[in-house]
Amino acid sequence: MTAPAVVLFDLDDTLFAHRAAVAAGIQRYAAMLGAPYGRLEARELVALWHDLEEQHYHSYLAGRLDFEGQRQARARDFAARHGVALSDEDASAWFARYFEHYVAAWSLHDDALPCLDELARRIPGVRFGLITNGDLAFQRRKVESVGLDARIQRLIASGEVGVAKPDPAIFLAACAEFGIEPRQAAYIGDRLRTDAIGAARAGLTGVWLDRTGAVPSAEDAADACSAGVRTIQGLDALPALLAS
Repeated sequence: MTAPAVVLFDLDDTLFAHRAAVAAGIQRYAAMLGAPYGRLEARELVALWHDLEEQHYHSYLAGRLDFEGQRQARARDFAARHGVALSDEDASAWFARYFEHYVAAWSLHDDALPCLDELARRIPGVRFGLITNGDLAFQRRKVESVGLDARIQRLIASGEVGVAKPDPAIFLAACAEFGIEPRQAAYIGDRLRTDAIGAARAGLTGVWLDRTGAVPSAEDAADACSAGVRTIQGLDALPALLAS
């Protein structure tokens, strides 16, 4: 493998510790709300909120809900599971209050900045970018909040491009932004199909960041193998992989 001219990353749960911030945010907010939100154990509470995020955020990515609509749906369904009914207006306000706790917990994964530093050392002149499924303004706010804007040259968001990962078009749009061919880029993300397989099928070097030791389905494993996807367990392993 030739060292890439551009290394592109997923944002949430690759560089940015999204799930940790979500877990901290919903637990703090539920504790502040008190009864009836204290019925579930912390693990169940977090799992429910994560499940609703997956369900409704993907409805937004598929165009079935707008950005505010998916937030309202998440708040409304979470409250309903606790016996509380929310109007759309109430749901927006509920989510806004939760969001304050989520933002307060924003951080990068510990291996994010060391990885960027080591890649820059091992691959002189390498450039960095982000490809993320989401609203551009919202994702840019995260990037700036944790200081990634000083390291990242381009932020490509599905809300701006009009297509979401794993559609090849968003990966090709990112390469075009950098003025390179797909074969000159590597893409790293925590979702095997959405990130790594999607990137590899678009002609980039696809790398799956499997922090949790997940076992992919037989179909995903076969597709990853045929696409030439590489797997790492932490970002500390990425510089040696790409610079080898």
